[in-house]
Amino acid sequence: MRHFLILTLAVLVMVLAACGGDGTATAVPPTEAAAGPRTLTVMTHDSFAASEDVLAAFEQANNAQVVLLPSGDTGAALNQAILAKDNPLADVFYGVDNTFLSRALDAGIFQAYASPALADVPDAFKLDDSNRLLPVDYGDVCLNYDIAWFAENGVPVPQSLADLTDPQYKSLLVAENPATSSPGLAFMLATIGVFGTEGDYTYLDYWADLRTNDVLITNGWEDAYYGQFTVASDGERPLVVSYASSPPAEVIYADPPVDSAPSASLVGPGMCFRQIEFVGVLQGTAQPELAQAFVDFMLGQSFQEDIPLNMFVFPVNQSAALPPEFVQWAQIPTEPVTVPPADIEAHRDEWLEAWTEVVLR
Repeated sequence: MRHFLILTLAVLVMVLAACGGDGTATAVPPTEAAAGPRTLTVMTHDSFAASEDVLAAFEQANNAQVVLLPSGDTGAALNQAILAKDNPLADVFYGVDNTFLSRALDAGIFQAYASPALADVPDAFKLDDSNRLLPVDYGDVCLNYDIAWFAENGVPVPQSLADLTDPQYKSLLVAENPATSSPGLAFMLATIGVFGTEGDYTYLDYWADLRTNDVLITNGWEDAYYGQFTVASDGERPLVVSYASSPPAEVIYADPPVDSAPSASLVGPGMCFRQIEFVGVLQGTAQPELAQAFVDFMLGQSFQEDIPLNMFVFPVNQSAALPPEFVQWAQIPTEPVTVPPADIEAHRDEWLEAWTEVVLR
């Protein structure tokens, strides 16, 4: 599912110009087409994926060749882009999320662009007033549970994060290390958003109680989900930190096919952390207009509707339709936890060090 596409088109006498957020296109003058395809380099994290025909439509409409530059996880990719500020590696960067937003903006590597496609994006996703980074998609890190296990064992499904410290949930939860895992970091931030860092009972007190209740910590999501979660492995943990898109994925990839999702997400108030991913035009690009056209394309309906089944996150464009599996099996929390990006940037290392001291030592 995670494959990367480099598409090359032959020189065209007449091609279509940039697609806007509404998917319309106009003809490119023959003189521009005769110059041959322009190369647009898009730097991404390793989890970027898109359908070949969708990217090809942008290339044809803009007489362009899109070259994807996967560069590691979000943090590693962003660090490379910052180090190459004076000699940028790409024209566009996709994949900064709200846990790295402040770092990206403070580095000054993006140029402002108020895409007209933002008109179809709810304000809740627009975290950068300067429009240097524009929202593309979002995903909610939640607790997923094994529906059959809870029914067969007569254990009530937890209704809050605080419930997980109750003895009846002892040895049931597997979570990821926030220092080595994106969902692990998101879940730690959820606990910070709910319990805070100061007062009589903080997120560290909460994690100490989870440790007493035998929470299992793994290095990454795959270890947790496919190694310990009862739905997807021979493990013994019916609760896992995962994504709101995991239940539809269980249906889509089931072999043999299934009629319903074996897991569900806990999406009550304060139980999920929302990750939002952004795209931006890099300072120093030699092709700002083409880069802006690609931003418009990513926020447009065609690309937005391509997102769920390729990256298993949700489109921010409110006009984009979801696949039937997402409509039926994905639950979207109405009150996800948020932590200000500036606070995350200022305290991430401090919070991680304190978490490690309490939970792993």
